[in-house]
Amino acid sequence: MTRKGIRHFYIPEEQSVYLLSHADAKKLKDWIALCVAQLQSLGFTDIGLIGKGAYGFAFGGRDSAGAEMVFKFTRITLPASIQDRLEEEAFMQGLLEHPHIPAVKEFYQRGRQSILMMTRAPGVDLEQISLRDGPIPPRLVVKMAVQLGRILLYLRQFTHDGSPRPIVHGDIKPSNLVWDEHTESLSLIDWGSSVYAQLDEHLQPVQNNVLDLMSGDIQETNARLGDIYFIGDAQLNGERSSPRFDEQGLAGTLYALASGQSARFAHEVITPSSLGLPKLLSDILTHMLSDDVTSQHGGGDYLLSHLNLLENIVFGDDVPAHYEALLPVWVAKEHKNIESVVYSSRKSFLRQQSDLTSEQSQAMSQLGYLNDAQFERYYKNYLDGMGATEKGFLAAISRLARYPVLGGLVIHWQPEGVYIDSSLNLQDPTKEQAFKHAVNTVVILARAIHRQGVFKCCLFDAKNTLHIERDSVDAPFVAGAATAIPYEKSSVSLSASESRVHSYFEDGDDPDEFLALPPQIMQAIKALNAIHHTGCIIFEALENHLKIHSYYRLLDHTKENEFNASLNEIIVSLPLLSGEGTCGFMKLPYKDTRFFEHRVRCADKFYPRNPRTR
Repeated sequence: MTRKGIRHFYIPEEQSVYLLSHADAKKLKDWIALCVAQLQSLGFTDIGLIGKGAYGFAFGGRDSAGAEMVFKFTRITLPASIQDRLEEEAFMQGLLEHPHIPAVKEFYQRGRQSILMMTRAPGVDLEQISLRDGPIPPRLVVKMAVQLGRILLYLRQFTHDGSPRPIVHGDIKPSNLVWDEHTESLSLIDWGSSVYAQLDEHLQPVQNNVLDLMSGDIQETNARLGDIYFIGDAQLNGERSSPRFDEQGLAGTLYALASGQSARFAHEVITPSSLGLPKLLSDILTHMLSDDVTSQHGGGDYLLSHLNLLENIVFGDDVPAHYEALLPVWVAKEHKNIESVVYSSRKSFLRQQSDLTSEQSQAMSQLGYLNDAQFERYYKNYLDGMGATEKGFLAAISRLARYPVLGGLVIHWQPEGVYIDSSLNLQDPTKEQAFKHAVNTVVILARAIHRQGVFKCCLFDAKNTLHIERDSVDAPFVAGAATAIPYEKSSVSLSASESRVHSYFEDGDDPDEFLALPPQIMQAIKALNAIHHTGCIIFEALENHLKIHSYYRLLDHTKENEFNASLNEIIVSLPLLSGEGTCGFMKLPYKDTRFFEHRVRCADKFYPRNPRTR
């Protein structure tokens, strides 16, 4: 395992500032302050960071007339060829005039810094709404399908200088769709992956002139890689760009929103026909998500030619869903502001094979110089070699950490079914229903995986991460005098029942961990194991930077002195640590194993033909 392979074991949707080294965190804060200052110098007000991604940052603000605007900055640490993409994005988006596409106002070049200014789409992105509410009601899914379908028709029929020039967005996903809950209308944002289509919807070359036909590049794809949680295989494998790319993005997005997920992968288990959608849309999505290309295209053609039919489906009132979690979930009475991160290991046994395809290898080699956690997340190369259901399972695990939650899961697959031990502590009561649905999705997908093995994941607060730095790889990691591993105490002291205690060590050695801890630290961890508590500790050793992630809750208050002494011993023994990699230990409060039989797929469920029968 190379250093590059172990560099980022967690895959957050965006890199939390609490997981950065002190120097990197300062650079990020300084950079954001500089962007704000630049915008203020241009006369804009109410500036605030609204998002950051693989290529840059997005800020919100107001112009002199008070209109809401969005400003996109590239990361100036990226190569010039990557930075130039913002200008290309400005050009492509600037061609479009559509009420559901933000209008480009101006493109600035301030020294090395590029800034793209556009109108701000009203509302909230659909990924945030999905995380807040869980599955989107069928009525709204259909409404979104119709509006997004009409945007795709506009792009497919786009002309430039009198010639057909269909445009591909290339990155349709819930977070790139902004939904106005007052008007129930959506906007398609983030045109950084957009290109002119090389092929039309019939997969015939878009032939504009003789020079295009004579060009030697006609067989080379101009497509850009969108988020692989939502794009289809043609785009992922580097085929020439066509409007069919966006049909796949639309299908994956509608499926994810209707099923309360953050990916398209689980559609063979949690099928479109099981989501309570009208049968018409369910059948369309079943075809569009099929592995058969002819079926995909047929479903896409039917959708875009029957938008009026979908628009006229009659619905009753939206009925809020109520979910009973299949695993125990403890919900705090008040919201606690934490930044959850999931550390999931034992991924190797989920892989069916470990070789990248030649197209994927080429795509990854082009990214080799981009040493950045956001690219690790965006290109999802850690999913290599997994089947669709396994990918869906890991996406469901990652979604848990999008909620403020602490604890962990241990999943044992056996021939007769699935055994799950868990400790899930949600820190926001307003997200209870959506979180319980997310937990149930993990269980449903775990039941559909047939193999023997163990998967474990820890959920901790990034704000509690300790950072210890050293000047060189030969120097020891020495913590400051005030450094201490944080913990909390339960409201009442609980003594341990020996028969029900979960051990740090009962799940065996982890094949995905590559850091060997010194005996002194292992001895302290064994001492902790004997004390009734719950939580986890994870060591992440990089070349000059050690991170200690933890979540501890002491249950037996009579052992607090011993508990403190063991935690202190870990800190004192850090100079003995050598090597690079990760190593983690998790302890559940007690064993409360839930058993589930294997189940290949969910039962069909459609929206009633007569809404009054609901």
